Amino acid sequence: MITRKIVGSRMSKIVEHNGVIYFAGIVPNDKTLDVKGQTLDVLNIAKELFEQANTDKENILRAEIYLKDIDRDFTDFNEIWDNWVSKENPPARACVQASMSTPQTLVEIIFTNVKK
Repeated sequence: MITRKIVGSRMSKIVEHNGVIYFAGIVPNDKTLDVKGQTLDVLNIAKELFEQANTDKENILRAEIYLKDIDRDFTDFNEIWDNWVSKENPPARACVQASMSTPQTLVEIIFTNVKK
């Protein structure tokens, strides 16, 4: 069975199938912030979505990270990420440079989790 939450005309923000939870890409609400601020914003949004899906950062299987400028922002992004991510249960991860949906967006993260 597939369960969808926060369903819009184009996508669902949360999709669950067989205990695996797929989250749509999360971008910051405040795009005026630098990459550290945008990363914190994205992680706060992720925490709220995780709660709605009955999961948490301890149950992240995979994180796909997109940075607008990986050469400029990789170190600053990792400073925030390393303080947030579970040290006991770090996920599989990919981090790449990408064109973003708006010129102001510096970071987007897609999570795949399991239920608690």
